[in-house]
Amino acid sequence: MKKRPAIAMLTQANKDVDIEPNRRPLSLNLYKRMLRYTRPYRGIFIALTLVVIVRAAQLPLLALAFSAVINGPIKNNHLTQLLWGVGGYAALAIITQYTLYHRLHLALLVGEGVVHDLRFDIFSHLQRLTSGFFSKTKLGRLISRITSDAETVRAGIQDSIFASMVAGGQIVVALLIMAFSDHWLFLVVLATAPAYYVTYQYFRQKLSIVHRANQESFSRLTSTLAESISGIRVTQVFARQDSNAKMWNALVSDHAGYNLATIRTSGQFSPLLELINALLTAALFIIGGWRIFHHSPGASLEALIAFFFLLSNVLEPVGILGTMYTTAVSAMAGAERIFSLLDRKPDFADPPDALTPQLKGRVEFRNLGFGYDPAKPILCDITFTALPGQTIALVGHTGSGKTSIINLISKFYLPDSGRLLVDDIDIRQINSTCLHRQMGIVLQVNYLFTGTVMENIRLGMDRTDQQVIQAARDLDILDLLMALPQGLETTVGERGAGLSLGQRQLVCFARAMLADPRIMILDEATSSVDSLTEMRIQRALNILLKGRTSFVVAHRLSTIRQADQILVLDHGRIIERGRHTDLLATSSVYSGLYQQFVLANES
Repeated sequence: MKKRPAIAMLTQANKDVDIEPNRRPLSLNLYKRMLRYTRPYRGIFIALTLVVIVRAAQLPLLALAFSAVINGPIKNNHLTQLLWGVGGYAALAIITQYTLYHRLHLALLVGEGVVHDLRFDIFSHLQRLTSGFFSKTKLGRLISRITSDAETVRAGIQDSIFASMVAGGQIVVALLIMAFSDHWLFLVVLATAPAYYVTYQYFRQKLSIVHRANQESFSRLTSTLAESISGIRVTQVFARQDSNAKMWNALVSDHAGYNLATIRTSGQFSPLLELINALLTAALFIIGGWRIFHHSPGASLEALIAFFFLLSNVLEPVGILGTMYTTAVSAMAGAERIFSLLDRKPDFADPPDALTPQLKGRVEFRNLGFGYDPAKPILCDITFTALPGQTIALVGHTGSGKTSIINLISKFYLPDSGRLLVDDIDIRQINSTCLHRQMGIVLQVNYLFTGTVMENIRLGMDRTDQQVIQAARDLDILDLLMALPQGLETTVGERGAGLSLGQRQLVCFARAMLADPRIMILDEATSSVDSLTEMRIQRALNILLKGRTSFVVAHRLSTIRQADQILVLDHGRIIERGRHTDLLATSSVYSGLYQQFVLANES
């Protein structure tokens, strides 16, 4: 199926972000790494292995017992022996099915344990990755790692390993019995082994490629779906439903092409195995019949009948191995993608001897340079000092570097050059968790989790309900929160659904107040609060900022005016600095910004 231009561009974009340039081939080492996840379930794994061995021996013995009933009591017309033979066969069949039940049950326990631990490791690893990774990786791709890819690994361990062990053991036991029954026919069976080997080798690479491409295509579907649902309001406002539907249809058609390629390849593999099986059966009929006709030593109709019953325990497992091989290839493709994510190192990590100081709040930038892409610097030679308790305002046009400074203070990124000191300690040497626990951030668009308003304000902090209420009261917003349908127990939907933008920011103000941070960051924090509400919380914000080092990005005069120092940024450089009144009197750039957005917002 031919790719459409939009899909080609989307595919290339995904390749640039998610696909490693040098992928490891599907190998035994990858499967060994998958098997490491069975170690916590070693007892179950050992029991399961024993059950697998027993079942592998039972199936050929069941075929041998069936042929013995035909060649014995039935051939000799002996009713009593027939009843005993049938009874023995039925007992063995019941035991075999009981063994099957335990094999499936134990395999399910191992598979569920593995996928549980694997998903836990993926989620835990994602918590440790830095902001740079998430800015380059689509949400849907991460979701597919923890959902569909983890499920393919489960299938690879739960199904393919143990089913293949049963099939392989069944073949070995059947071949041993066949070798003792008629070694000439046994040699005929062995002669077909190269045909099976060549077939497997030929389809090995093809199946690997199509399964990997199919899973990557599914990841693109998941990514686009997540993005489309998240941006549904923008889609509706700009009437993009038809365009998005066309793009989605192209993606689905593209994925259908990969599915068809996978099915086509598997569809070629299985019939080819069946053809080899049919040719082997025909050869055995001809050679076995010829040996009986010529009364060759060891040749008999009874031995030929037993041989053909046993042959089914070789040919059927070969087909099962083919199916399990397809499952294994899919599992390893998923595992390759998962382990590629788990092997992804954070852009930076705290040193083992990272410090956990009780911060006072002194922040200093020394000739700092930074760029999200080192080849394209965003900040150049940034130097300033914020003393404990001071408020620093960051102003400038869009793209001037305000948010980048905040990202560095928050240790979401590290500087490329120069130094960033907190209490005269290089920020690299400070434990990130310790730093973040002493820092409060209120952004222009704040994230709320599913739960109640009370839970979102507390957000994992060890605070009582009364402390939460007091924080809201100190901010003079308690009556606004209590005016919600169920007050502080009002349920908040995903991403804050059910609350207005202003209400979400009020929740985040209360959260910051409750955290009692040493360093406070406000990034357009009052942009979604109306002027009347802002007047009510301005006094509380002054209380919140008092005694704390604060960094404020704002367009409203009421916040900027109180700053101890205003930094005017342009193209990543500080071009002016000073207090509000001084800059208005001496600065042409700040005065221009003042005219453009401060007065505009207050008019």
